[in-house]
Amino acid sequence: MMTKKMNNGYEIPTVGFGVWKVLDEEAPTTVQQAIETGYRLIDTAKIYGNEIGVGKAIQNSNVAREDLFITTKLWNSDQGYESTLRAFDESLEKLQLDYVDLYLIHWPTPMYDNYVESYKALEEIYKSGRAKAIGVCNFDIEHLQRIMDECEIMPAVNQVECHPYLQQKELRAFCEKNGIEVQAYSPLMNGKTVLQDPVIQEIATKYGKTPAQIILRWHLQNDILIIPKTVTPSRMKENLDLFSFELSETDLDKINELDRNERVNAVPSEMDRR
Repeated sequence: MMTKKMNNGYEIPTVGFGVWKVLDEEAPTTVQQAIETGYRLIDTAKIYGNEIGVGKAIQNSNVAREDLFITTKLWNSDQGYESTLRAFDESLEKLQLDYVDLYLIHWPTPMYDNYVESYKALEEIYKSGRAKAIGVCNFDIEHLQRIMDECEIMPAVNQVECHPYLQQKELRAFCEKNGIEVQAYSPLMNGKTVLQDPVIQEIATKYGKTPAQIILRWHLQNDILIIPKTVTPSRMKENLDLFSFELSETDLDKINELDRNERVNAVPSEMDRR
């Protein structure tokens, strides 16, 4: 598994395994399968409701804890300084872990104006060593700028929706300038229309790869970390088989031209679910 150093020197796998919509009772088997396939980064969240199952998979794994990278996230209803600390303790307990590798604020929910205080709690958690890195999800430039202005520690990661139809070029440039890794969730647009795009199909045929592999390779060559999600063992393997080929600059440019600012998930500044 390829890794990359984050801005605090801690290494993160470039490809991870997302468990959104994986039921808690299915998580031990699904995550165990992913680990056996070769995944080392497992991405969960409180709101997914499967931290207990993910924890069981980690405990049952033959892979040493220090060789795994576990991410979980703070949900919107837990934002606030003290409530963030409590929520983190609860996540650690469910995961049966002494630490996580990355702890993220799931959404900025700016209408409630709690994300700065929440991030200050993340800084406290980071200083305690119980999170090896901290960061955010779904933060736009204005939210990141406020964290930078009012907090001490630069986020290591900003996890956002990103795929060829939503390339987040301005946000990615801002993150690159400030040493923040961009990690794409829904990198395959949740299996929607981008996989059938004629340009993607043509390039897939050219390289003898699947459309999904072409899109995931495009992310990696654009320096975007990825967490594709699947429960199908064959696709788990397929989504990891990204390092035996490289897209040409011409083909990268063709995919870069597909951007249409098309989301399949919530708009960060409008997300108000608690």
